[in-house]
Amino acid sequence: MPLETATLAGGCFWCLEAVYDQVSGVKDVVSGYTGGYVPNPTYRRVCDGNTGHAEAVQIQFDPEQISYRELLEIFFSIHDPTTLNRQGADVGTQYRSAIFYHSEEQRQVAEQLVRELTEQQVFRDPIVTQIVPATTFYPAEEYHQEYFARNPYQPYCQFVVAPKVAKFQKLFAHRVAGEKS
Repeated sequence: MPLETATLAGGCFWCLEAVYDQVSGVKDVVSGYTGGYVPNPTYRRVCDGNTGHAEAVQIQFDPEQISYRELLEIFFSIHDPTTLNRQGADVGTQYRSAIFYHSEEQRQVAEQLVRELTEQQVFRDPIVTQIVPATTFYPAEEYHQEYFARNPYQPYCQFVVAPKVAKFQKLFAHRVAGEKS
C-alpha cells in the first residue's frame, strides 16, 4: 500500500515535527508553509504574518501502521486547538491550528473527530481548528528541518518543544517508534 500524506498546522512547526518524527508508522516529516497566497514564502515573510501561510508539517505515513485518525488524535493532544491564531507565546495567523486535508475521506475523519471531542467536552473552550483543503506546501529552509533533534538544548526547544514531546511519549507510549530507517 502506498504512503499517504497528512498536513497539519498547530503553532511552531518545530514542535509538530519533533513529535511526529517519533511516531511509529510515520516515514517522513517536513516542516514548511501552507495555506497562504504568496508563492515560495520565506521564514521571515511568514513570520511577518502577511503571506497567509501557516507554519505546518507535511507527514508521509503508512496507513497500514497508523491511521489518519490516530495522527489527528496525537495532533489534538499536543497543541491547544481552542486558541485562535496562537499557541502559547507564538501569536499570529502563521501559528493557527489547521488540518489541511488531502481527500474527502480525510476531511470526514477530521470533522468527525472534532465533533466527538466537542461532544465529549475534552476542551473547555470551542475548537477553532480550521479544516480546509490542502494547498501548495513549501518546505521550510534547511535549518528548520529536524530542528529539535539538532538543537535540543536551545532554550525554546527545552521549554516549549521538549514538554510536547514528553506529553506525546506519555499519552501515546504504544506509538513511539524506534530508530527510523
